[in-house]
Amino acid sequence: MQLPKDEFERLGTDPIPTYPYYRQDYYELEVAAIFRRTWLQIGHVCELPEPGNFIVRPLEFANASILITRGPDSVIRAFYNVCTHRGSKLVPDESGKRRTFTCQYHRWTFGYDGDLVAAPDFERFFVSKSRCGLRSVAVDVCAGLIFVNLDPSPDQGLQSFLGPMPQRINTFAVARATTFSEYVYDIDANWKLVIDNFQENYHLRFVHARTGGRQAEDNPFGYPDRFEFMGPHSSQTMPMRGGGDVKPKPVQAAGMGKIVEFAAADGLLSGPYAKDYCVIFPNLFVFGSGTSPFTLHVTPVSAGKSRGTFRFYWIGEDDSASKRFAREFLTMMMRDLHAEDRPSIENSHQGISSGALSHIHFQSQEVPCRHFFHAVNSRVEEYQAALQRKPVTT
Repeated sequence: MQLPKDEFERLGTDPIPTYPYYRQDYYELEVAAIFRRTWLQIGHVCELPEPGNFIVRPLEFANASILITRGPDSVIRAFYNVCTHRGSKLVPDESGKRRTFTCQYHRWTFGYDGDLVAAPDFERFFVSKSRCGLRSVAVDVCAGLIFVNLDPSPDQGLQSFLGPMPQRINTFAVARATTFSEYVYDIDANWKLVIDNFQENYHLRFVHARTGGRQAEDNPFGYPDRFEFMGPHSSQTMPMRGGGDVKPKPVQAAGMGKIVEFAAADGLLSGPYAKDYCVIFPNLFVFGSGTSPFTLHVTPVSAGKSRGTFRFYWIGEDDSASKRFAREFLTMMMRDLHAEDRPSIENSHQGISSGALSHIHFQSQEVPCRHFFHAVNSRVEEYQAALQRKPVTT
């Protein structure tokens, strides 16, 4: 598929510089310009099904830990996971259910709403409890996905930031999910290289010749039927595929058959966006397919290291052996496929970071990669310009 001429003119066709993909100074600008002031997906409401449930998420790029709670009023709140007495980590667990949170250092205790409710010998302090609550973090939900923003005063609310994206992802399985399975892997590559790998299909017939299957004869590279850009976000409509190069074994055929059966029962095989593959800026993929209902969250760890979290969201519990088998089968099948990407991404980072190349080239069907680069770089440049305009204080 070709984009309209004006879209190509807007994005350009020039080579893209390599230094943003490995230099530490550029990475630090990305953290400041993007990750500390943009809405970031951090969890799902199915992790907080009842009042008192909480989850804790590390954000290594910000050297931060975030505590997300659901109170008796069913409101979801987010805080820095930091005791306001002396800065100790408040909650060491990844998840659980509690009415209050007590710091193990000096036993300061906080409620689900972040208020300080008790502290030993507090009358000796020179401050009131009302001034010692946990530092809150902006939080909101869309399609069941929990987002936070580390900016104390975000320029945009979540819905405004997402633009037209909610009308798509609200039709996906993730919006109705009640449980999930996941796998996590660290990868020695810049986060943008990971994002780019999962935005283009040019590599499918080479990297995934065994697991990805054969593409349709009239579209041998499996290029998307349609691209669409919505501000910094994007969407692709996935094409129909041909048969696999390797005949599935009976257990594999059974697994795929059950996946289709359960997706059909949940009403996920059709719909206006059932084949859409969405990229929510800066680091979240959401797939509308009822047979592969996954998200991919790419977390930057450093200029040369990233973490990928794949989650498969399910509606209903594993209430039968066949449903459990189908879900486990899909997760493991997709894990095998995604594992094939890792060496290619790491090799790319190693080559680019060597300084051997000053530029890289994107072809017309890699236009989401070009769009993504411009979305990142424009925010970095805007941030740098704002710093230069900032008045000097003495």
